[in-house]
Amino acid sequence: MAISTFDTLLQKIDTRNARAGVIGLGYVGLPLAMAVARSGFAVTGFDIDPSKMVALDARRSYIDAVSNEALSAEIEAGRFQATTDFAGLAECDVIIICVPTPLTKHRDPDLSFVEATSRSIAQHLRPGQLVVLESTTYPGTTDDIVKVILEGTGLKSGSDFFVGFSPEREDPGNQNYHTATIPKVVAGDGTEALALMKAFYGAAVSTVVPVSSNATAEAVKLTENIFRSVNIALVNELKTVYAAMGIDVWEVIDAAKTKPFGYMPFYPGPGLGGHCIPIDPFYLTWKSREYELPTRFIELAGEINSAMPRYVVGKLAEALDIRAGKALSRSKVLVIGLAYKKNVADIRESPSLRLIEIIEERGGRADYHDPFVAEIPPTREYQALKGRKSVALTPDAVADYDAVLVATDHDNVDYAALAKSAALIIDTRNVFNRLGLSADHVIKA
Repeated sequence: MAISTFDTLLQKIDTRNARAGVIGLGYVGLPLAMAVARSGFAVTGFDIDPSKMVALDARRSYIDAVSNEALSAEIEAGRFQATTDFAGLAECDVIIICVPTPLTKHRDPDLSFVEATSRSIAQHLRPGQLVVLESTTYPGTTDDIVKVILEGTGLKSGSDFFVGFSPEREDPGNQNYHTATIPKVVAGDGTEALALMKAFYGAAVSTVVPVSSNATAEAVKLTENIFRSVNIALVNELKTVYAAMGIDVWEVIDAAKTKPFGYMPFYPGPGLGGHCIPIDPFYLTWKSREYELPTRFIELAGEINSAMPRYVVGKLAEALDIRAGKALSRSKVLVIGLAYKKNVADIRESPSLRLIEIIEERGGRADYHDPFVAEIPPTREYQALKGRKSVALTPDAVADYDAVLVATDHDNVDYAALAKSAALIIDTRNVFNRLGLSADHVIKA
């Protein structure tokens, strides 16, 4: 009796003889490739960016979560290689898609990267492969787009090849959790696909959480990020209301979180950044239109969070006028932190970029300092800022600015020295109060 494609692939996975292919070697793909390689699988990484190949060939990681030493170890062990040649997909038994899923300028899902990658896989698809989507998307994408493109080859999901979804849960800069220790939600198109997903990811991560369908797994990731988006919007709105009442929202939150049940602290900021929270909720908003159902909480949260950079610049202009007697249009402002969160170099969707843009729209001049971002790279929305370099944070340089706006509270900034040198500080992260550096010239926003 012939051995089925399922049994053959499951045996390859169980014995670590399966080769994994990871498409997209960015913040999600490269750490995942390392985790899979460390678990004993041979891994081929695929990316269209030649500069990444140059770095990887030199055993130099461009992702904070992957050290040069960890990368070198897997290359030397023969468990990891990288290429721009997608013909190597034919040799892979498990293929994992980790490509971007951005929004269009009209806030509709842009699945062009997922679709193009699926077509590339289809060109090399063969019986006995498991294809997994990890990119965050709306429920139905894996089955209605990836699976359909692959079945266009004439091969059938569930018999010739298998399809699954497992949402990425990377958190850049998190020192407590990494790819292998974060519980992994998995799903598959049918019971055999799910069994393969459990076997493969169970070999690479500490905990696997199976769910009933790919659409459910897709909804899990959206739910996680919508939860954060809505709660951050809530405290951002409370910040504006309490500020009008002369109440410090950070003091309120610190007192509220002493309740041991029924409350979870979220903190306000200058806006949302990163690839997930500012983008993912709108995937569900878009999909819900198909069912003629409104997503009022999600859309309102997006409006509130998107309005925060303009609110912060308004507080900056007000403080300059009242405390320095100077209009924003005649002022020089130093923005502290370009990254969207502290202690990382990730500037995706960073509110700092929008803050700089608004300041300059209003006639001011804005520079930035970020110990992790030496120069602003090309971005789709902020082309005019490309090439600007981080300003050195010396006392003389700081004193030359009319105001300092703290947008990202990196730990390795000397806030005590900043407090001494700056004429006016707008603190969007409550960092000066946390460090006991509150002063009359420090204004929370």
